[in-house]
Amino acid sequence: MSGEKWRTENWWVSSFNTKQEVINEWKLPRQVKIHDATLRDGEQTPGVVLTKEEKVRIAEKLSEAGIQRIEAGMPAVSKEDQEAIAAIKKLNLPSEIFGFVRAMEQDIIMCKDCGVDGVIIEIPVGKPKLDYQFHWSIDRVIEDSIFAIKKAKQLGLYTVFFPYDTTRADEDELVKLLNAVMKECPPDSVGLVDTMGCTLPGATAFLVELMKSITKLPIEIHTHNDFGLALANSLSAVMAGAEVVHGCINGIGERTGNCATEEVVVALQILMNSDLNIDISKLQGLSDMVCDFTNFRMHRNKPIVGGDLFTRESGIGADALFNMPLSMFALNPALLNKKAKLVLGKKSGMVSINVRLNQLGIDLQEDAKIELLKDVKELGLRIKGNLSDEQFLTLIRKYKGKIIV
Repeated sequence: MSGEKWRTENWWVSSFNTKQEVINEWKLPRQVKIHDATLRDGEQTPGVVLTKEEKVRIAEKLSEAGIQRIEAGMPAVSKEDQEAIAAIKKLNLPSEIFGFVRAMEQDIIMCKDCGVDGVIIEIPVGKPKLDYQFHWSIDRVIEDSIFAIKKAKQLGLYTVFFPYDTTRADEDELVKLLNAVMKECPPDSVGLVDTMGCTLPGATAFLVELMKSITKLPIEIHTHNDFGLALANSLSAVMAGAEVVHGCINGIGERTGNCATEEVVVALQILMNSDLNIDISKLQGLSDMVCDFTNFRMHRNKPIVGGDLFTRESGIGADALFNMPLSMFALNPALLNKKAKLVLGKKSGMVSINVRLNQLGIDLQEDAKIELLKDVKELGLRIKGNLSDEQFLTLIRKYKGKIIV
């Protein structure tokens, strides 16, 4: 294989990603961190409930994979959430452990008592929320923000200021808020929060640059997927200089969910060559565990962790599927602890028949193969799906007299 970073034994992506004309537009930070919010924002998926024990096990798996920061929960939600956060912190995992709080003293103290390394302090800034949900002025937001940041800093907590619904804020009010906070009590980093998943990648980049120009602080990007742009917006933010990316395993979360942690990890490490030091091979196990604990099922063709990600029915290229998988996929299935799979049905071709017969150790005369292919197509059409191994073997038995020994 070539020594080019876009082409290895485990992937073959576009070389155009590495064009200098493309890279010159980026403002990549020296280091990018992944902040996983599965245990808080992910659990906000309607109907999803994680027990203390399940949260501890997920946290262990996240840390084992190399996720740098884990948002362990919001202690104000329940006593069990408090206990779960404290239990996760007591594991002494390599990952940083954060809690999520409102801009309220009791929330921050509660988080401190759980032993966390830092807090995410949320406060609304989106115009629709301020005008119609909270009926707050921007001055009220400024006052509460400064108070909460000061309290968190006094308690020795790493403080992420999280003005949520950022992408629907009035620009002048957002600038006023950030300037006031920086003057009175700067946090350690600031979140750019696309709460409603309603911004375009270009607008996300603009906001990263705007917020950086005011605060000179690390920017943390938190996206939702209402318009299917969570991953694109997260990558755009990193290209514009954001240092921390938030996500949830399997993309779970309210409404259409959050940016999927596994997707942004693979995209950053492979498409953008960011050295996250995260073990991609561990992502499938994480995904499976979260599926089991949440009973939240994904589409079978979901990127990175979908069950049928490397399954093909089309006869074109069936012979290369196992011999040279990178001719058929951008990622080698082995990288994700998966295997390529050939299924038979209406769209199969003669190459598919030959491959499956070879896998079964069966050889038929050519005229029998032609008839067998017709049978496969007809059955696939009739059942409106793929044939099981048993169904395929049943069809083969019709031609047992034409088996080549």
